This record gives sequence, C-alpha cells and structure tokens, in this order.
Amino acid sequence: MTHISHSPRPDLLAPVRRWVDGIQVHDRQVAHLICQVIPCHCVFERNITLLGRTYHIPPLCKLNPIYDELVYLRLRALTYLAEVCQEDVNHYIC
Repeated sequence: MTHISHSPRPDLLAPVRRWVDGIQVHDRQVAHLICQVIPCHCVFERNITLLGRTYHIPPLCKLNPIYDELVYLRLRALTYLAEVCQEDVNHYIC
C-alpha cells in the first residue's frame, strides 16, 4: 500500500501579507488615511428585507485573504495617532 503525501500548497499571497505587515506608520496624514480607508467593521454584513422577510448577510470580510493584515495595519495607525500624535481617535472606533 502506497502512502500519498500531500505537500502544503504554496501561499501565493505571502509576499503581499509581508508587505502589508511591514508598513510602518510614521506620518499623521498617512495614519488618518489608513483609518479612513480601512473600515472598523465588515461593510458587507447587513440585514435585507425582501417581500416582508428579513435576511441576514453575515460578515464576509474573513474571506478576504489579507483581512487580518489590514486590521492590524489599521490598529497600528490608530495606535500611532493616539500615542505618538496624542490625538483623540474615538471617531475612528466603532
């Protein structure tokens, strides 16, 4: 009986993940831009009412292969604004 070993698939998005993880936030305007562009919650989750029935569309952001890296980038930008720039970031928090 032969055993077939499955080698793990290569992570084709690893370079993109490393690039996003490597982005350093050292500029106030860039930090604000990141916080404005990357939403604080999944924009796809919603309730839709159709013909008197309500259907819930679950958050689909986790299907984005670099979702976690984007969330961490936004967190780094918020931290920079709050700790280094001493700005109130409450308007960016959901």
